[in-house]
This record gives sequence, structure tokens and C-alpha cells, in this order.
Amino acid sequence: MKAENKIDYIEIPARDPALARKFFSALFGWTFEDYGPDYCSFSDGRMAGGFRRMDAACDSADGSVLIVFYRNDLEAAKIRVEELGGEITRDIFSFPGGRRFHFRDPNGNEYAIWSES
Repeated sequence: MKAENKIDYIEIPARDPALARKFFSALFGWTFEDYGPDYCSFSDGRMAGGFRRMDAACDSADGSVLIVFYRNDLEAAKIRVEELGGEITRDIFSFPGGRRFHFRDPNGNEYAIWSES
């Protein structure tokens, strides 16, 4: 049964949905289902979403929502993002409650990863 009043699905633009699939599968181990060349859905085991072909990209400086992921080992996550072709846009910094960094995926979308330590 679906939970009421919870975010249920998120769609993210991607110039190349197959590239998004390759990046996030390798980075987080997400599972995917393709719906043709212009759309693929994903599941992280808790939440579902999709990447839809679009020439736009999400950037919090332009007012887009910032999706923030959690990883215990922040330094290892940063290295892995770079190995997979992501671009670090804001290096690791501290904030009340933890640390995080910002990056762009190979499609140009901005995200962040945080850790409590």
C-alpha cells in the first residue's frame, strides 16, 4: 500500500537517459527499467523515479530543487562520482549536522551527497 502524503515518485530531466542509468547504477546500485530511448525508471529500494529525455538540467542556482543523497563515507562517494564522470561543483564542506558536497551528473544535473561525519 502506498503511503499517503509522502513523495512517491520523482522525474529528472536527462539529455541522455541511458547515460543517467549507467551513472546512477554504478554510483548507487539502483535498478532500472527502460521505456524506450526517451525514458527509464529507477528504484533505489525505497523510492522510485525516472529520467526523461529533455535538453534542460537541474541547477539549484536557477531555482531547481536540490536532491540530496546520504552516504556514510563522503570521501569515497566524492571519488566515485568523479570516476564515473561526474563533476564536483562544491567541495566537501561542513554544515550544522554534518558535511556534504555538490556535483553534476554527466547530464548536467546538480545533486549533493551528505554524511553525518
